[in-house]
Amino acid sequence: MPEFKQFLLADTAEGLTEAEILGWRVQPGDTVTVNQIVVEVETAKAAVELPIPWAGKVTELLVEPGQTVEVGAPILTIDLDPAGAARNGSAPAVEEEMKPLVGYGSKTVQATRRARKQPAEKAPVAEEPVAKGGYVPLAKPPVRKLAKDLGVDLTALSAGGRVITREDVERAASPAAPKTSGERERRVPIKGVRKATAQAMVSSAFTAPHVTEFLTIDVTPMMELREKLKKHPAFAGVKLTPLAFAAKAVCLAAKRTPDVNATWDEAAGEIVYKDYVHLGIAAATPRGLVVPKIRDADAMSLAELAGALEQLTSTAREGKTTPADMLNGTITITNVGVFGVDTGTPIINPGEAAILAFGAIKDMPWVVDGELAVRKVLQLALSFDHRLVDGQQGSQFLADVGALLADPAMAITF
Repeated sequence: MPEFKQFLLADTAEGLTEAEILGWRVQPGDTVTVNQIVVEVETAKAAVELPIPWAGKVTELLVEPGQTVEVGAPILTIDLDPAGAARNGSAPAVEEEMKPLVGYGSKTVQATRRARKQPAEKAPVAEEPVAKGGYVPLAKPPVRKLAKDLGVDLTALSAGGRVITREDVERAASPAAPKTSGERERRVPIKGVRKATAQAMVSSAFTAPHVTEFLTIDVTPMMELREKLKKHPAFAGVKLTPLAFAAKAVCLAAKRTPDVNATWDEAAGEIVYKDYVHLGIAAATPRGLVVPKIRDADAMSLAELAGALEQLTSTAREGKTTPADMLNGTITITNVGVFGVDTGTPIINPGEAAILAFGAIKDMPWVVDGELAVRKVLQLALSFDHRLVDGQQGSQFLADVGALLADPAMAITF
């Protein structure tokens, strides 16, 4: 006898209240197994793939791609398959007993159900059901994200029943003719990463008293050392960037000025000093700004930091950074230099005490031993929370970072 269960949207990270359905990996009539990925959602922190805790047959998709739903709301209905569950090593369980995801089933939400569709035959492989009763060719998640970012309607590219490619989306986004006055604006809902970032930055700017200091340094010795180390066996296969030197310098300098690596706990009336560095690296992605962390960065060598940075950056660009990877940072670096920008006044990430802006390295005139020379010059900017960090402490930390970048040999004195 059929036994129907509703799959609820789980809280994939701490404090999330809603998520947008990016795309379904299953359709009504599909048979699924325990822990099979069935849907991709976008939270305020990242895109996340969700597994289903039961085996059975999908009978209904309750939410359409592009819709935002609250945590705890039903998004899929499944007809449990006892035999299928047994083959996968577990028996069907009631929702209250099966909690494979953080926050699963933790919130009761009233949801309006659409009439259940008859589990008819599967749609063609190259197509999947969408809103408005039509079909669009199946597109990979990165292509769907590109279309969303560029404002391209995938339904307009559905002719021929083929899979939509990145080239199709880019071609559709290119203006073929001048737009009329009525088409010169477009509105995009404020949600996901952009909404979360805006809320966090406003909260930080009006909660923590920001102070920003600047320092210009000659990093010619660092760049020369970089060229030497790139040929060293320890750095084989590792992309050694100037940002890796900055990461190492921040970790070393934080040990001498622990205040920049602390947290202000307003509720407890305490300052929490961290004996570790979970280094945040601000990364620009198609979804907006994300700040994944390198855990225990202070325990890593320069080569290990370079490798961690390369992996972190690649994962962020692909939109695969998990919510867990963006929690509990202690201090952050934002690399504005990658855009050719000299420096800026960065806003501190909530819960942290400082953020360092790493500017572009440029050839500039510099006085060396009383004579003018062309050198590799870098500008740094440090914003810090004046509740935690006094001017002397902030200045000392920034000076230490600058000294380590200007003369990496100074590291043996720290």
